[in-house]
Amino acid sequence: MSIVKINVLTVPSEQREELERRFASRAGAVESSDGFEWFELLRPLEGTDRYLVYTRWRDEAAFQAWMSGPMKSAHQGGGGGRPGGGAGRGPAASDSDVWTFEVVQQAAPKPGAGG
Repeated sequence: MSIVKINVLTVPSEQREELERRFASRAGAVESSDGFEWFELLRPLEGTDRYLVYTRWRDEAAFQAWMSGPMKSAHQGGGGGRPGGGAGRGPAASDSDVWTFEVVQQAAPKPGAGG
């Protein structure tokens, strides 16, 4: 089964635009990675200052290969700057945690349902 990695980033309100800009500047950086299945950057609307970076991977090995290769390069200034810092800029996030989950059930909309 697939695994989900959720990077929980604490982002002060004055850094929100910068964080989103940094992610936008790296659009496309993860999509061609072997084992990559999905990405979403989730902006908080109320009650928290934490962004969630949701990625889904075929397995832990695919995630670790991305972490030690393309992600590491991008976060060291090679991919347009990193969400948490890089390229001579301070971090946009003040804290970060990574949560890992295994997908044990899933559902998708039925064809023709909703919209």
